[in-house]
Amino acid sequence: MPASSERFLAKARDLPADEVMLDLEDSVAPAAKSAARDLAVAALKAGGFDGKLVAVRVNGATTPWAYQDVIAVVEGAPGAVDSLILPKVGSPAAVVWLDLLLTQVEQAMGLPVGRTGIEAQIEDAAGLAAVEAIAAASPRLVSLVFGPADFMASIGMRSLTVGGRPAGYEFDAHHYPLMRILVAAKANGLQAIDGPYAKIADTEGLRAAANSVAALGFDGKWVLHPAQVDVVNQVFTPSPEDYARAVRILDAYQRATETDRRGAVLLDDEMIDEASRKMALMIAAKGAAAGLS
Repeated sequence: MPASSERFLAKARDLPADEVMLDLEDSVAPAAKSAARDLAVAALKAGGFDGKLVAVRVNGATTPWAYQDVIAVVEGAPGAVDSLILPKVGSPAAVVWLDLLLTQVEQAMGLPVGRTGIEAQIEDAAGLAAVEAIAAASPRLVSLVFGPADFMASIGMRSLTVGGRPAGYEFDAHHYPLMRILVAAKANGLQAIDGPYAKIADTEGLRAAANSVAALGFDGKWVLHPAQVDVVNQVFTPSPEDYARAVRILDAYQRATETDRRGAVLLDDEMIDEASRKMALMIAAKGAAAGLS
């Protein structure tokens, strides 16, 4: 939600999203940055985001607004922010800078050091080239987020639609950056989050894009409009059938190893073993988090 809009900030409290992002960056005009910062702090202090993660996207580390964003938000609403989203991360140095600044502000405010997480947006060729180092740059990191629009611009991809397919290319043009981000994130214990799909009314296009990244192993996807929330929630929630099978695999493997003392067993004519258990654990955890039973 653009932090410059009080109406949007108020609406965010009632949406069935897992995380709400108060944006101080691209959705806020330069002349409105200071006012947006004040509105964000007021919204954070007012609270009402119960059950949701609350994040603030500050401006990029090389901009003149970044350090003021960090200080204003963390000092103005102590403990109200779960993570700061750092956009346009092109090297580990930007993450290290934010980590150090957060440590100083947390110490000054008497907050536990490390209380505020960092989500790093990978949005250009330099960021993707350094993504493995970025993912390991700070223990505060909780996720890597793909920024499709800036990335497409940085490499000269021929498209005017954020998250869309470039003209003249029939394959998934985002597969390579998505896989690099995913592997870097998982190698460092982070979540991998896909960026937004800008065609608000194109529900099927959004569903296809979300299905694609969910199948790869991404943990979630940003949305730009309340109408997109339910679609993305549906896509990233395992089907009841998949959830039920995952539970059956876990039960069967537990019986095989603990009762029968076997490391592998047949279930519905399919061999399952420790690798199957790990795959089933992931599906079962996501299903349980979504309230499946």
